[in-house]
Amino acid sequence: MTLTELSIKRPTLVVVIFTVLAILGLFSYGQLQYELLPKMTPPVVTVSIRYPGASPSEVETSLTKPVEEAVSAIEKISSITSTSTEGLSIVAIEFSNSANIEKALQDAQRKINEVRDRFPDDAKPPVITRFALDEVPVLRIGATSSLPDTDFYRMLKNDIKPLLSSVAGVGQVYLLGGREREIRVNIDLQRLQGYSLTLPDLLREVGKANLDFPTGKIDDRDRQFVVRLAGKFANLQELQDLVLRSSPAGNVTLRDVAEVEDGFKEITTLTRVNGRAAVGIMIMKQSDANTVDVSRLTRVTLSRLEKLYKDRNLSFDIAQDASTFTLEAVTAVQHDLMLAVLLVALVMMLFLHSLRNSLIVLVSIPTSLITTFTGMYLFGFSLNLMTLLSLSLVVGVLVDDSIVVLENIYRHLERGEEPRSAALLGRNEIGFTALSITLVDVVVFLPLSLVSGIVGNILREFSVVMVISTLVSLFVSFTLTPLLASRFSKVEKLSGKNPFEKFAIAFEQNYQRLRQSYLDLLQWSLHNPRKVFFSAILLLAASFSLLVFGKIGGEFIEVSDRGEFSVMLELEPGTNLEETNRLTRMVEHRLSSMPEVKKLLVNVGASSEGFFNQSADNISELNVRLSPKEERTSSTGDVMQTIRTTLKDIVGLKATINPIGIFGTANETPVAVILSGPLRSQVTRVAEALRDSIKTIPGTADVKLTSRVGNPEMRIVVDREKMASFGLTIADVGAALRTAYAGDDAGKYRDGSDEFDIRVMLDSSYRHDTSTLADITFRTPQGDMVRLGQFVTFQQDRGYTLLQRKDRNNAVWVKAQVIGRPVGSIGQDIERVLRGMKKSGLMPATVTYAYESDLKRQGESFSTLLMAFMVAIIFVYLIMVALYDSYVWPMVVMFSIPLAIIGALFALALTGKSLSIFTILGIIMLVGLVGKNAILLVDFINKFRLEGMGLTESIIEAAKERLRPILMTTLTLIFGLLPIALSGSSGSEWKSGLAVALVGGLASSMFLTLLVIPVVYVWFDKLSNRLSSILRGKGNNY
Repeated sequence: MTLTELSIKRPTLVVVIFTVLAILGLFSYGQLQYELLPKMTPPVVTVSIRYPGASPSEVETSLTKPVEEAVSAIEKISSITSTSTEGLSIVAIEFSNSANIEKALQDAQRKINEVRDRFPDDAKPPVITRFALDEVPVLRIGATSSLPDTDFYRMLKNDIKPLLSSVAGVGQVYLLGGREREIRVNIDLQRLQGYSLTLPDLLREVGKANLDFPTGKIDDRDRQFVVRLAGKFANLQELQDLVLRSSPAGNVTLRDVAEVEDGFKEITTLTRVNGRAAVGIMIMKQSDANTVDVSRLTRVTLSRLEKLYKDRNLSFDIAQDASTFTLEAVTAVQHDLMLAVLLVALVMMLFLHSLRNSLIVLVSIPTSLITTFTGMYLFGFSLNLMTLLSLSLVVGVLVDDSIVVLENIYRHLERGEEPRSAALLGRNEIGFTALSITLVDVVVFLPLSLVSGIVGNILREFSVVMVISTLVSLFVSFTLTPLLASRFSKVEKLSGKNPFEKFAIAFEQNYQRLRQSYLDLLQWSLHNPRKVFFSAILLLAASFSLLVFGKIGGEFIEVSDRGEFSVMLELEPGTNLEETNRLTRMVEHRLSSMPEVKKLLVNVGASSEGFFNQSADNISELNVRLSPKEERTSSTGDVMQTIRTTLKDIVGLKATINPIGIFGTANETPVAVILSGPLRSQVTRVAEALRDSIKTIPGTADVKLTSRVGNPEMRIVVDREKMASFGLTIADVGAALRTAYAGDDAGKYRDGSDEFDIRVMLDSSYRHDTSTLADITFRTPQGDMVRLGQFVTFQQDRGYTLLQRKDRNNAVWVKAQVIGRPVGSIGQDIERVLRGMKKSGLMPATVTYAYESDLKRQGESFSTLLMAFMVAIIFVYLIMVALYDSYVWPMVVMFSIPLAIIGALFALALTGKSLSIFTILGIIMLVGLVGKNAILLVDFINKFRLEGMGLTESIIEAAKERLRPILMTTLTLIFGLLPIALSGSSGSEWKSGLAVALVGGLASSMFLTLLVIPVVYVWFDKLSNRLSSILRGKGNNY
């Protein structure tokens, strides 16, 4: 007993099965989380080490290079890139996709531990982590209050931050800006030296005098006492009265040589939200947490905190919320899905002229979709842009099998057969074809699901959801559809009694005329096969010429108009924070006056680009959020370009504007070229020449180098022989200078339950005067006083603010934004420039170049997807060979693929879309989708020929019988895709190109397949007969 026969005879069994599947699906849907994209964890391990006060060159020499050397021996390393900035070393180790990232993390930890003894004593412990693309701020918040600055910061740090950290799913909470209390010991250098004291003397005495000591226990008869020496300063008076030296002439106290100030830590970052001073709060989620849930729960907590601290006027202003765009994009796809279902239903009604029969087909959509949720839950997927896009695109596919089955059942009913018999015979007759159609659909996604790297991470869930839903729809067409048809389907007699029937009659009359016109055109095609075939060849050549002549550009992923971007400001090296703040306010005022700008979060003294943060007095970052897309007339790109023009007149200001990309961060610039070599000066010279050339390429903006000369630097060159003669060491000198200018913590000052740093450093009047450097004194082992100027010389220079390396070579990145041109087209121009530089000798042989960012990802993803495309074609052919038990007829079906590419490329050109990973995905999907029409034709041609018809008669009869299902299946697909292709909602730029490629390919394939495939069939039939004759002839010779 076949599955269909069992379903017709045991309807209760089918009802129970699908009821259980529906319950499981609805339960699974409730468990699925919302995310923008599937979770992606690139095979990258980062090693970050802080070295407070160290220059970039010192960081590179003492930390970065030893780390590179240590980790380079780890297996399966793809590349090592490093960045050395003031006080921070970051080494990123990228592994091959086949590497076990957990083992790689352990290996990196072990290698770092082996060289830790080579790190400077003042360097902080290394932090080794896996790099994750979703570790970006969920919320950026500006907090304000009526409290004094220090009290407000203390409340945020001690009360608010712990409460926010306890919210489910929150990983880290960072505070930006604000004024934190600090006890400052400002040393008067002249008075200190007047008492024959040194900086280390003072630091040591303060530290020694501010300690609590647990000293043991005392047992006194029946009681036990814990003995503790309470040595912490009880108040600032005790700190001021600390005796530094005792002598018969009198005591020297701290107040004699320094001012003790209850003040603030040095301000390094200023934060504002819409012009109002605030303390910034960044909420990071845990790696396995859900962005939407974290945002929702955090918002509830913020609202509760505002009520709790109402007397202090606590207020939170949310400047950026990553969940907003996620929900908008997901909601838009859900809307597209529902609209697609309605349009598919309309097509069903038009062709079947019956609400009853349409519902029989349409029931396969919710049944398949709900069941798919169970598969998504079992695979650990989320409701994200890719899985929901897959569900939207598959709507038209889900009804294909049921359409083919029901249409054939209906044909048997029209012949007068009993419904149950018609359902069984109709399904059995077309079952092989339906199986072929589904397997061809499914098999194209197999290579996509196996693709590795970032493209694989993006497309894998899309592919698996497609496969699950399509297989479920096949099961529905073999069980539920024939069951419903056997019980409810009947031949509809159109009498024209109501408007719908009148419309259906008119539609049917027009369809009959269309069919006759098609059959006449088919007759002409069979008589003029060369004209038909060569016309198709010309169209194919014309479509590919669109690529050759640049009418269709290329890019990794389309830039979305999400209404968010960041403006990075950079002033001349050495600019202080006050001047940077002044110019930032000027920029802030200009941006705030723009009608499109809704929210402006400003950080002066800090910025981020990509996934790494940096801080310096001469930089700022403005995070801009625009009003919703439907409320503004300008796109995000237009607003960004307006801002570039607006800021050009500010002297000394370099502005870089980066859109917020698909991963939720301010994009690394899409154009990035790495130049590397052994000599930094040589690499920098070539990079500067390349930068100047890229500036002349149309479509580029904000062209810059990552490595640049930075702040003025005072280099202290030590005469080691003289220093040694005084009994001093580099460590002694360095520690004293750090205390003088950067300050050193001499313990904690306790005030109630709070503790604050005690920072010892020179008074600001000395720190702002370079001439005092030479007067800093040291005590020799013999007790003598020595000035720094006695054994050092001073040199003024400019050091680099940032040093980078690639694969243990000095490197410089040349970066640029793009405007109005696809990244791929700009990349081709850059490649020509680089080749010209090589040929002319401007780029020495020792300097090499490579692409990063979107240019690199585009090249890698396009080659990967091209391979997936070729494998998909091979798999489709092999599946059909196995199903047809023939090597010839599958070749006929395969001719439908280039016919689809014609329409896909022309559609992309007409709509101004570029080739991207999404549009290429659409072309790969066409390999499976367009084969259906050819399969329907070839299958019935073969069937009629087996029944004794002639070749031409079989082709005409098959075309007549299969035209309706071909039109129905193709038009349901096209109409199901139209909402996505025409969408202007959030994230539409990423998905519309895919739908456009599919619509164009399906349309051209539908028309051309109906004419070209019969012609190709005749040729292959003749070829097959000729080969058979030759083989028979050879057999007779033996």
